[in-house]
Amino acid sequence: MAKATWLAGVDVGGTTIKLAIFTEEGDFVKKWEVPTDTRDSGHNIPKDIAQTLHETLQLMDADFSFLKGIGVGAPGFIEVETGFIYHAVNIGWKNYPLKERLEKETSVPVFADNDANLAAAGEMWKGAGNGAQNMLCVTLGTGVGGGIISEGLVVHGAYGMAGEIGHITSVPEGGTPCNCGKTGCLETVSSATGIVRLAMEKIQTQKEGALYSLFNEKGTLTSKDVFDAAQQHDTIALDVVHEAMYQLGLAIGNLANSLNPNVIVIGGGVSRAGEYLLKALHPHFNRFALPKIAEETTLRIANLGNDAGVIGAAWLVKQNSMRR
Repeated sequence: MAKATWLAGVDVGGTTIKLAIFTEEGDFVKKWEVPTDTRDSGHNIPKDIAQTLHETLQLMDADFSFLKGIGVGAPGFIEVETGFIYHAVNIGWKNYPLKERLEKETSVPVFADNDANLAAAGEMWKGAGNGAQNMLCVTLGTGVGGGIISEGLVVHGAYGMAGEIGHITSVPEGGTPCNCGKTGCLETVSSATGIVRLAMEKIQTQKEGALYSLFNEKGTLTSKDVFDAAQQHDTIALDVVHEAMYQLGLAIGNLANSLNPNVIVIGGGVSRAGEYLLKALHPHFNRFALPKIAEETTLRIANLGNDAGVIGAAWLVKQNSMRR
């Protein structure tokens, strides 16, 4: 039997499942993806993961015995110790024993965690975190996700809910309803969706400028459109970016005062604005963080892109293998 030296990372999304095989040092051996079968409440997903891993390993003249373990990241609420999924809306899982099912299919140890936590772990291990032992990762996408690394470990909290940065209340009175059931959450103003919402509200009343013209031309807007227009000094876009970054700076400044991270990594689709985003964010972060923390904390743009989740999943295997 071969000596198990590879780490498998799996990132389960609502549309695709990303998979990769790594060396113990975290170097890619192979990466690929397959469609997510959400039929029958996602019941076929463990079998699909096992099958595509088996087929890929065979092509590499290998089998499951080459794997030290399989790390899996998925959206939703996960009991990390047991790999039990309480609820993953986009997948269809509810009270689902993911670890148990996938171990049965592969006979390989399986470790599971929330996808945002594993994206944070990936950025810490091989990305913008650059090995920082204390790190905050904020993902600005359709919503706002987050992961907290403390002393080199993912923080889960008492019920696995730590890192729900997007649901910090930013607008206490008169805020926009959030999908979580609250109003005025950070993700209603600083996510890609929130940024577009703010822009749409403004162009309905201020019918002028480059952003307004772009909307009339396209019939829609994206957060990229807003940042591009802001860099061209469009007044509406500048106001929207200011509001979104003010609220983000307020939230992460206060989080930094509590957590004292070495690095704060900003990822997700909105982070493609790059240095312009950081330039807009810094003044607000510096205002709300304690002076010593503002001075010592580094803000960086995530650099792993869609690979962060599978890299973090491989890191999870590595961490658990070291404890076994």
